[in-house]
Amino acid sequence: MSPSLVYLVDDDAAIRDALAWLLRSRSIQSRSWDSAEAFLRDYDATMSGCLILDMRMVGMTGMELYEQLRARGCAMPTIFLTGHGDVPLAVKTLKRGAFDFIEKPFNDNELVDRVLEALQQEESRRWRDADRSQTEERLATLTEREKEVMACILAGKLNKMIADELQIAMRTVEVHRARIFEKMGVRSAVELAQLLSAHSSNGSR
Repeated sequence: MSPSLVYLVDDDAAIRDALAWLLRSRSIQSRSWDSAEAFLRDYDATMSGCLILDMRMVGMTGMELYEQLRARGCAMPTIFLTGHGDVPLAVKTLKRGAFDFIEKPFNDNELVDRVLEALQQEESRRWRDADRSQTEERLATLTEREKEVMACILAGKLNKMIADELQIAMRTVEVHRARIFEKMGVRSAVELAQLLSAHSSNGSR
């Protein structure tokens, strides 16, 4: 997967430069924008990483940008930089799914530590999405009969029981079972159940 970046959006050039330097000092790559509108124009759904948004900016605010990005399906963890008077608003952003808010002037180490945690969260999400996509691709290769046999396997039924239920030869069940395991990349019914359980769990997040 492509490396994650930190996306800085702040209309204060001094803050942007300071943040970029701070992140570079910890070997974290970043890109900067001077307005929410500019970032929104450049936003691409393939972007991955962490957002650092100033809560109050000229024009579109950080909160308005956050809402628009969420409407577009953006799931990147977002850290808001806020002034003291913005704390009540910042608390509301946490309830709407923001990763954190940090008051200005901020502690350098505290901010970078939270950024690293956000990037780790994003990486974990990307791996879950990749695993889910791979499992969905594998499921799509199964024939309708293989799906029927798989449902019986997951129900804990033995080959003879499956053969009787589907009215097919037991040897045919054995062939289907082998093909299902091969297509799904597993070696046993237990591994198959674990794979699909994880897939179902990831899909519900």
